[in-house]
Amino acid sequence: MRRVTRESLKPGDHIYSWRTAYIYAHHGIYVGDDKVIHFTRHGQEVGTGTALDLLLISSGPAKPRESCPTCTAPQEEHGVISSCMNCFLAGGVLYRFEYAVTPALFLAKARGGTCTLAVSDDDDIVVHRAKYLLENGFGCYNVFKKNCEDFAIYCKTGLLEIGQSGQAVSIIGGPLAAALSSPLRMVTTNVYGMAATAVGVYCASRYMADIGMRPNAVKVPVEELTSRLATGLLQVVEPQIPTNIARQSPQLVTQ
Repeated sequence: MRRVTRESLKPGDHIYSWRTAYIYAHHGIYVGDDKVIHFTRHGQEVGTGTALDLLLISSGPAKPRESCPTCTAPQEEHGVISSCMNCFLAGGVLYRFEYAVTPALFLAKARGGTCTLAVSDDDDIVVHRAKYLLENGFGCYNVFKKNCEDFAIYCKTGLLEIGQSGQAVSIIGGPLAAALSSPLRMVTTNVYGMAATAVGVYCASRYMADIGMRPNAVKVPVEELTSRLATGLLQVVEPQIPTNIARQSPQLVTQ
């Protein structure tokens, strides 16, 4: 994790801040003038519409009693908002998300949602995408399929394949790795071998889930993205799951 100062930021930077107990991080795009554009669920940082929200909301920052005079209120139709840096950080530490990292560095980071193998576009293009989506929206928020990290990565790269973000993979990756490694008990004779196998499965899942590695991730112009979202021509399709095959990531489909 790359901790930075506000003075070192430039418009177009992808920034994030961890919330209570490092349960999740909130991501956004710094656009200059102490402003951050980020994606929320109707103004709420995270949400699934399930009982999991109780844990996620409890780990988030407390809402101020009075609204900030410099921040935009969440729109009814979408959750892309502009906030001042203080409101975005909510008392947390500022970090910069890293792009075009080497595979070795990517795998060395135990926690997902801090870097990607993908290459960032020019800063002016990044800022344009963020401001355009502030006006036109980014569709429906989903903590596991389309969240604040996915929004920031799209603004930086223009790549879209709505699936699992880096931090979502980290949250579910540990238990999943343990489950997937259990059939390998025949080749692991002790607890250390089982642990090493689980770590290997977890690292492989993170690596293959990264937007820079997904073979069907495509560049989507921001104007085309919002028009397709508005007309329902862009959607997430859940694949049919054979009983003996692990769950695949949703794929982006245009009509």
